[in-house]
Amino acid sequence: MASWDIFCSVVDNYGDIGVTWRLARQLAGEHHQQVRLWVDDLAAFARICPTADGVAVSQQQAGVEVRLWPKPWQDTPVADVVIEAFACEMPVAYIEAMSRRPRQALWLNLEYLSAEPWVESCHGLPSMQANGLQKYFYFPGFTAATGGLLREGDLIARREAFQADPLASLRFLENLGVHPRPHERRISLFAYENAALGGWLDALAASTAATLLLVPEGRVLANVERWAGGTLATGDQYHRGALRVQVIPFVRQEDYDPLLWSCDINAVRGEDSFVRAQWAGRPFVWHIYQQDEDVHLEKLEAFLALFCAGMDEALRADLDAFWMAWNGRGDAGDAWRKLETRLPEWSAWIGNWQRRLSEQTDLAAGLVRFYTNWL
Repeated sequence: MASWDIFCSVVDNYGDIGVTWRLARQLAGEHHQQVRLWVDDLAAFARICPTADGVAVSQQQAGVEVRLWPKPWQDTPVADVVIEAFACEMPVAYIEAMSRRPRQALWLNLEYLSAEPWVESCHGLPSMQANGLQKYFYFPGFTAATGGLLREGDLIARREAFQADPLASLRFLENLGVHPRPHERRISLFAYENAALGGWLDALAASTAATLLLVPEGRVLANVERWAGGTLATGDQYHRGALRVQVIPFVRQEDYDPLLWSCDINAVRGEDSFVRAQWAGRPFVWHIYQQDEDVHLEKLEAFLALFCAGMDEALRADLDAFWMAWNGRGDAGDAWRKLETRLPEWSAWIGNWQRRLSEQTDLAAGLVRFYTNWL
Protein backbone atom coordinates (compact mmCIF):
# COMPACT_ATOMS: atom_id res chain seq x y z
CA MET A 1 0.00 0.00 0.00
CA ALA A 2 1.38 3.37 -1.04
CA SER A 3 0.70 6.74 0.51
CA TRP A 4 -0.82 9.46 -1.68
CA ASP A 5 -1.06 13.23 -1.18
CA ILE A 6 -3.58 15.00 -3.43
CA PHE A 7 -3.50 18.80 -3.43
CA CYS A 8 -6.66 20.62 -4.44
CA SER A 9 -7.08 24.37 -4.69
CA VAL A 10 -10.75 25.31 -5.11
CA VAL A 11 -11.09 28.12 -7.64
CA ASP A 12 -14.71 29.25 -7.97
CA ASN A 13 -16.74 26.11 -8.60
CA TYR A 14 -17.03 22.51 -7.44
CA GLY A 15 -15.18 20.90 -10.34
CA ASP A 16 -11.71 20.77 -8.77
CA ILE A 17 -12.90 19.43 -5.44
CA GLY A 18 -15.44 17.19 -7.16
CA VAL A 19 -12.82 15.40 -9.22
CA THR A 20 -10.19 15.13 -6.47
CA TRP A 21 -12.68 13.94 -3.84
CA ARG A 22 -14.03 11.28 -6.18
CA LEU A 23 -10.50 10.18 -7.08
CA ALA A 24 -9.39 10.09 -3.43
CA ARG A 25 -12.36 7.92 -2.45
CA GLN A 26 -11.72 5.47 -5.24
CA LEU A 27 -8.00 5.19 -4.53
CA ALA A 28 -8.76 4.46 -0.88
CA GLY A 29 -11.83 2.29 -1.33
CA GLU A 30 -11.07 0.21 -4.41
CA HIS A 31 -7.29 0.24 -4.47
CA HIS A 32 -6.64 0.27 -0.71
CA GLN A 33 -4.21 3.18 -0.87
CA GLN A 34 -3.46 5.53 2.03
CA VAL A 35 -4.80 8.87 0.81
CA ARG A 36 -4.61 12.42 2.15
CA LEU A 37 -6.61 15.09 0.36
CA TRP A 38 -5.36 18.62 1.00
CA VAL A 39 -8.12 21.19 0.40
CA ASP A 40 -7.87 24.97 0.76
CA ASP A 41 -11.66 25.50 0.90
CA LEU A 42 -13.47 23.11 3.23
CA ALA A 43 -16.76 24.95 2.76
CA ALA A 44 -16.84 23.86 -0.90
CA PHE A 45 -15.92 20.32 0.16
CA ALA A 46 -18.77 20.24 2.70
CA ARG A 47 -21.27 21.13 -0.06
CA ILE A 48 -20.60 17.89 -1.89
CA CYS A 49 -19.90 15.90 1.29
CA PRO A 50 -22.48 17.03 3.88
CA THR A 51 -20.98 14.81 6.61
CA ALA A 52 -17.75 16.84 6.46
CA ASP A 53 -16.73 19.36 9.10
CA GLY A 54 -16.23 22.66 7.31
CA VAL A 55 -13.56 23.89 9.73
CA ALA A 56 -11.71 20.77 10.91
CA VAL A 57 -7.96 20.77 10.35
CA SER A 58 -8.06 17.01 9.87
CA GLN A 59 -10.91 14.55 9.44
CA GLN A 60 -11.64 11.09 8.08
CA GLN A 61 -14.23 10.79 5.35
CA ALA A 62 -14.92 7.57 3.40
CA GLY A 63 -11.50 6.16 4.21
CA VAL A 64 -9.71 9.36 3.16
CA GLU A 65 -7.84 11.71 5.47
CA VAL A 66 -9.07 15.17 4.48
CA ARG A 67 -6.73 17.93 5.60
CA LEU A 68 -7.13 21.69 5.54
CA TRP A 69 -4.32 23.06 3.39
CA PRO A 70 -2.52 25.29 5.92
CA LYS A 71 -1.02 28.63 4.96
CA PRO A 72 1.73 29.02 5.93
CA TRP A 73 2.56 25.36 5.32
CA GLN A 74 3.35 23.13 8.28
CA ASP A 75 5.93 20.39 7.82
CA THR A 76 4.46 16.98 7.13
CA PRO A 77 5.93 13.74 5.77
CA VAL A 78 5.98 13.52 1.98
CA ALA A 79 3.83 10.78 0.45
CA ASP A 80 4.97 8.11 -2.03
CA VAL A 81 2.78 9.67 -4.73
CA VAL A 82 2.07 13.39 -4.89
CA ILE A 83 -0.72 14.69 -7.12
CA GLU A 84 -0.78 18.36 -7.97
CA ALA A 85 -4.36 18.66 -9.23
CA PHE A 86 -4.99 21.01 -12.13
CA ALA A 87 -1.66 22.84 -11.87
CA CYS A 88 -2.37 24.22 -8.40
CA GLU A 89 0.69 25.73 -6.74
CA MET A 90 1.92 23.28 -4.14
CA PRO A 91 3.63 24.62 -1.01
CA VAL A 92 7.27 25.48 -1.65
CA ALA A 93 8.24 23.87 1.66
CA TYR A 94 6.57 20.60 0.63
CA ILE A 95 8.40 20.57 -2.71
CA GLU A 96 11.68 21.20 -0.87
CA ALA A 97 10.87 18.27 1.41
CA MET A 98 10.27 16.14 -1.70
CA SER A 99 13.80 16.93 -2.91
CA ARG A 100 15.25 15.78 0.44
CA ARG A 101 13.27 12.56 0.61
CA PRO A 102 15.62 9.53 0.66
CA ARG A 103 13.31 7.64 -1.70
CA GLN A 104 11.98 9.82 -4.47
CA ALA A 105 8.23 10.42 -4.60
CA LEU A 106 6.28 10.19 -7.85
CA TRP A 107 5.14 13.72 -8.66
CA LEU A 108 2.12 13.94 -10.95
CA ASN A 109 0.37 16.96 -12.38
CA LEU A 110 -3.22 15.80 -12.92
CA GLU A 111 -4.41 17.94 -15.81
CA TYR A 112 -7.86 19.13 -16.80
CA LEU A 113 -9.90 16.84 -19.00
CA SER A 114 -9.60 17.56 -22.71
CA ALA A 115 -10.37 15.79 -25.98
CA GLU A 116 -7.81 17.83 -27.93
CA PRO A 117 -5.58 15.59 -30.07
CA TRP A 118 -2.29 16.86 -28.58
CA VAL A 119 -3.23 15.38 -25.19
CA GLU A 120 -2.31 11.86 -26.31
CA SER A 121 1.27 12.86 -27.18
CA CYS A 122 1.79 14.66 -23.84
CA HIS A 123 0.17 12.15 -21.51
CA GLY A 124 2.67 10.55 -19.13
CA LEU A 125 5.62 12.70 -20.18
CA PRO A 126 8.14 13.80 -17.52
CA SER A 127 9.35 17.36 -17.00
CA MET A 128 12.63 18.00 -15.20
CA GLN A 129 12.26 20.66 -12.50
CA ALA A 130 14.90 23.17 -11.40
CA ASN A 131 15.45 21.26 -8.15
CA GLY A 132 16.26 18.04 -10.00
CA LEU A 133 12.88 16.38 -9.44
CA GLN A 134 10.80 15.04 -12.29
CA LYS A 135 7.13 15.93 -12.62
CA TYR A 136 4.92 13.81 -14.86
CA PHE A 137 1.92 15.16 -16.72
CA TYR A 138 -1.13 12.93 -16.42
CA PHE A 139 -4.03 13.68 -18.74
CA PRO A 140 -7.52 12.24 -18.28
CA GLY A 141 -9.15 11.57 -21.61
CA PHE A 142 -11.47 9.65 -23.87
CA THR A 143 -9.03 7.37 -25.70
CA ALA A 144 -6.77 4.49 -24.76
CA ALA A 145 -3.72 6.73 -25.25
CA THR A 146 -4.78 8.97 -22.33
CA GLY A 147 -5.34 8.47 -18.61
CA GLY A 148 -9.01 7.59 -18.97
CA LEU A 149 -11.97 8.81 -16.92
CA LEU A 150 -13.00 8.37 -13.31
CA ARG A 151 -15.24 5.30 -13.13
CA GLU A 152 -15.80 3.15 -10.07
CA GLY A 153 -15.57 -0.58 -10.68
CA ASP A 154 -19.25 -1.23 -10.00
CA LEU A 155 -20.62 2.00 -11.50
CA ILE A 156 -22.11 0.61 -14.72
CA ALA A 157 -23.67 -2.37 -12.94
CA ARG A 158 -25.25 -0.09 -10.32
CA ARG A 159 -26.60 2.21 -12.98
CA GLU A 160 -28.06 -0.63 -15.03
CA ALA A 161 -29.76 -2.10 -11.96
CA PHE A 162 -31.16 1.31 -11.03
CA GLN A 163 -32.50 2.03 -14.50
CA ALA A 164 -33.95 -1.47 -14.83
CA ASP A 165 -36.10 -0.92 -11.71
CA PRO A 166 -39.02 1.37 -12.65
CA LEU A 167 -39.56 2.31 -9.00
CA ALA A 168 -35.95 3.16 -8.18
CA SER A 169 -36.01 6.61 -9.77
CA LEU A 170 -39.41 7.39 -8.25
CA ARG A 171 -38.18 6.52 -4.76
CA PHE A 172 -35.04 8.57 -5.24
CA LEU A 173 -36.87 11.63 -6.57
CA GLU A 174 -39.53 11.46 -3.86
CA ASN A 175 -36.74 11.79 -1.29
CA LEU A 176 -35.93 15.11 -2.98
CA GLY A 177 -39.57 16.19 -2.79
CA VAL A 178 -40.17 15.51 -6.48
CA HIS A 179 -43.30 13.71 -7.68
CA PRO A 180 -42.97 12.97 -11.40
CA ARG A 181 -46.06 12.55 -13.54
CA PRO A 182 -46.27 9.49 -15.79
CA HIS A 183 -46.42 11.45 -19.04
CA GLU A 184 -43.51 13.80 -18.29
CA ARG A 185 -40.01 13.39 -19.58
CA ARG A 186 -37.41 14.47 -17.03
CA ILE A 187 -34.47 16.82 -17.58
CA SER A 188 -31.84 17.86 -15.03
CA LEU A 189 -30.22 21.29 -15.36
CA PHE A 190 -26.79 21.95 -13.87
CA ALA A 191 -25.03 24.85 -15.57
CA TYR A 192 -23.16 28.09 -15.09
CA GLU A 193 -24.94 31.37 -15.72
CA ASN A 194 -26.25 30.86 -19.24
CA ALA A 195 -27.71 33.48 -21.56
CA ALA A 196 -28.98 30.72 -23.86
CA LEU A 197 -31.28 29.32 -21.22
CA GLY A 198 -34.32 31.50 -21.89
CA GLY A 199 -34.67 30.43 -25.51
CA TRP A 200 -34.39 26.76 -24.56
CA LEU A 201 -37.00 27.09 -21.80
CA ASP A 202 -39.32 28.82 -24.27
CA ALA A 203 -38.92 25.89 -26.64
CA LEU A 204 -39.61 23.36 -23.87
CA ALA A 205 -42.70 25.27 -22.78
CA ALA A 206 -44.02 25.35 -26.38
CA SER A 207 -43.24 21.69 -27.06
CA THR A 208 -45.90 19.01 -27.50
CA ALA A 209 -43.99 16.88 -24.99
CA ALA A 210 -44.57 17.54 -21.29
CA THR A 211 -41.31 18.16 -19.44
CA LEU A 212 -40.29 18.23 -15.78
CA LEU A 213 -37.12 20.29 -15.40
CA LEU A 214 -35.19 19.65 -12.19
CA VAL A 215 -32.88 22.49 -11.16
CA PRO A 216 -30.52 21.96 -8.21
CA GLU A 217 -29.70 25.10 -6.25
CA GLY A 218 -26.79 26.80 -7.94
CA ARG A 219 -25.54 29.42 -10.32
CA VAL A 220 -28.01 28.86 -13.17
CA LEU A 221 -31.01 29.35 -10.89
CA ALA A 222 -30.83 33.14 -11.34
CA ASN A 223 -31.38 32.66 -15.10
CA VAL A 224 -34.35 30.40 -14.42
CA GLU A 225 -35.82 32.99 -12.05
CA ARG A 226 -35.36 35.71 -14.65
CA TRP A 227 -37.26 33.63 -17.18
CA ALA A 228 -39.99 32.77 -14.67
CA GLY A 229 -40.27 36.37 -13.48
CA GLY A 230 -39.94 35.62 -9.78
CA THR A 231 -37.85 34.16 -7.00
CA LEU A 232 -37.68 30.38 -6.69
CA ALA A 233 -36.53 28.51 -3.58
CA THR A 234 -35.90 24.83 -2.96
CA GLY A 235 -39.13 22.90 -3.45
CA ASP A 236 -40.81 25.66 -5.47
CA GLN A 237 -42.42 24.89 -8.82
CA TYR A 238 -43.19 27.02 -11.84
CA HIS A 239 -45.47 26.05 -14.74
CA ARG A 240 -45.59 27.43 -18.27
CA GLY A 241 -47.12 25.55 -21.16
CA ALA A 242 -45.72 22.03 -21.37
CA LEU A 243 -42.91 22.83 -18.92
CA ARG A 244 -42.91 22.27 -15.17
CA VAL A 245 -39.83 23.54 -13.34
CA GLN A 246 -38.93 22.42 -9.82
CA VAL A 247 -35.99 23.57 -7.72
CA ILE A 248 -34.34 20.76 -5.78
CA PRO A 249 -31.61 20.78 -3.11
CA PHE A 250 -27.93 20.75 -4.06
CA VAL A 251 -27.25 17.03 -3.64
CA ARG A 252 -24.17 15.33 -2.20
CA GLN A 253 -21.80 13.83 -4.74
CA GLU A 254 -22.99 10.24 -4.23
CA ASP A 255 -26.57 11.28 -5.02
CA TYR A 256 -25.76 13.10 -8.23
CA ASP A 257 -25.46 9.86 -10.20
CA PRO A 258 -29.00 8.66 -9.32
CA LEU A 259 -30.29 12.10 -10.31
CA LEU A 260 -28.71 11.72 -13.75
CA TRP A 261 -29.93 8.14 -14.01
CA SER A 262 -33.47 9.28 -13.16
CA CYS A 263 -33.64 11.76 -16.03
CA ASP A 264 -34.14 11.32 -19.75
CA ILE A 265 -31.83 14.23 -20.65
CA ASN A 266 -29.13 15.93 -18.59
CA ALA A 267 -27.62 19.39 -18.92
CA VAL A 268 -24.26 19.39 -17.15
CA ARG A 269 -21.31 21.69 -16.62
CA GLY A 270 -17.58 21.70 -15.93
CA GLU A 271 -15.70 18.41 -15.67
CA ASP A 272 -17.03 16.10 -12.96
CA SER A 273 -20.71 16.25 -13.92
CA PHE A 274 -19.72 16.11 -17.60
CA VAL A 275 -18.07 12.73 -17.04
CA ARG A 276 -20.89 11.41 -14.86
CA ALA A 277 -23.45 12.31 -17.54
CA GLN A 278 -21.59 10.09 -19.99
CA TRP A 279 -21.70 7.16 -17.60
CA ALA A 280 -25.44 7.76 -17.17
CA GLY A 281 -25.93 6.68 -20.78
CA ARG A 282 -28.59 9.32 -21.44
CA PRO A 283 -28.59 12.27 -23.88
CA PHE A 284 -26.75 15.24 -22.41
CA VAL A 285 -25.46 18.70 -23.26
CA TRP A 286 -22.29 20.20 -21.80
CA HIS A 287 -21.88 23.77 -20.59
CA ILE A 288 -18.10 24.16 -20.72
CA TYR A 289 -16.32 26.56 -18.37
CA GLN A 290 -15.75 29.82 -20.22
CA GLN A 291 -12.15 30.93 -20.82
CA ASP A 292 -10.53 34.06 -22.20
CA GLU A 293 -10.30 34.45 -25.97
CA ASP A 294 -12.89 31.66 -26.37
CA VAL A 295 -10.27 28.97 -25.79
CA HIS A 296 -13.05 26.85 -24.27
CA LEU A 297 -14.81 26.64 -27.63
CA GLU A 298 -11.76 24.93 -29.13
CA LYS A 299 -12.01 22.32 -26.38
CA LEU A 300 -15.75 21.97 -26.98
CA GLU A 301 -15.22 21.46 -30.70
CA ALA A 302 -12.47 18.91 -30.01
CA PHE A 303 -14.84 16.85 -27.89
CA LEU A 304 -17.64 17.09 -30.45
CA ALA A 305 -15.28 15.94 -33.20
CA LEU A 306 -14.35 12.86 -31.17
CA PHE A 307 -17.82 12.19 -29.83
CA CYS A 308 -19.58 12.58 -33.20
CA ALA A 309 -17.09 10.62 -35.31
CA GLY A 310 -19.13 8.19 -37.43
CA MET A 311 -22.46 9.75 -36.49
CA ASP A 312 -25.22 10.24 -39.03
CA GLU A 313 -24.55 13.62 -40.64
CA ALA A 314 -28.03 15.02 -40.02
CA LEU A 315 -27.93 14.10 -36.32
CA ARG A 316 -24.39 15.43 -36.07
CA ALA A 317 -25.37 18.80 -37.55
CA ASP A 318 -28.33 19.21 -35.19
CA LEU A 319 -26.36 18.07 -32.14
CA ASP A 320 -23.45 20.34 -32.97
CA ALA A 321 -25.78 23.31 -33.48
CA PHE A 322 -27.48 22.84 -30.12
CA TRP A 323 -24.27 22.31 -28.17
CA MET A 324 -22.71 25.40 -29.70
CA ALA A 325 -25.86 27.46 -29.08
CA TRP A 326 -25.90 26.24 -25.47
CA ASN A 327 -22.41 27.67 -25.20
CA GLY A 328 -23.24 31.05 -26.70
CA ARG A 329 -22.97 30.47 -30.44
CA GLY A 330 -26.50 30.42 -31.86
CA ASP A 331 -30.16 30.26 -30.85
CA ALA A 332 -30.64 27.44 -28.34
CA GLY A 333 -34.42 27.42 -28.82
CA ASP A 334 -34.28 26.93 -32.58
CA ALA A 335 -31.47 24.41 -32.30
CA TRP A 336 -33.36 22.43 -29.66
CA ARG A 337 -36.54 22.20 -31.74
CA LYS A 338 -34.57 20.46 -34.49
CA LEU A 339 -32.58 18.18 -32.19
CA GLU A 340 -35.64 17.23 -30.15
CA THR A 341 -37.03 15.26 -33.10
CA ARG A 342 -33.90 13.12 -33.06
CA LEU A 343 -34.02 12.03 -29.43
CA PRO A 344 -34.20 8.27 -30.20
CA GLU A 345 -31.10 8.47 -32.43
CA TRP A 346 -29.32 10.67 -29.91
CA SER A 347 -30.13 8.27 -27.08
CA ALA A 348 -28.88 5.25 -29.02
CA TRP A 349 -25.62 7.03 -29.85
CA ILE A 350 -25.01 7.93 -26.21
CA GLY A 351 -25.44 4.32 -25.18
CA ASN A 352 -22.88 3.15 -27.73
CA TRP A 353 -20.46 5.91 -26.71
CA GLN A 354 -20.73 4.98 -23.05
CA ARG A 355 -20.03 1.33 -23.80
CA ARG A 356 -16.92 2.28 -25.78
CA LEU A 357 -15.63 4.43 -22.92
CA SER A 358 -16.21 1.67 -20.38
CA GLU A 359 -13.80 -0.61 -22.26
CA GLN A 360 -10.90 1.69 -21.30
CA THR A 361 -8.93 1.65 -18.06
CA ASP A 362 -10.41 4.09 -15.56
CA LEU A 363 -8.41 7.02 -14.22
CA ALA A 364 -7.79 5.72 -10.69
CA ALA A 365 -6.69 2.28 -11.88
CA GLY A 366 -4.45 3.93 -14.47
CA LEU A 367 -2.77 6.08 -11.82
CA VAL A 368 -2.07 3.08 -9.61
CA ARG A 369 -0.63 1.18 -12.57
CA PHE A 370 1.48 4.20 -13.58
CA TYR A 371 2.99 4.29 -10.08
CA THR A 372 3.63 0.56 -10.05
CA ASN A 373 5.39 0.71 -13.41
CA TRP A 374 7.40 3.75 -12.29
CA LEU A 375 8.82 2.00 -9.24
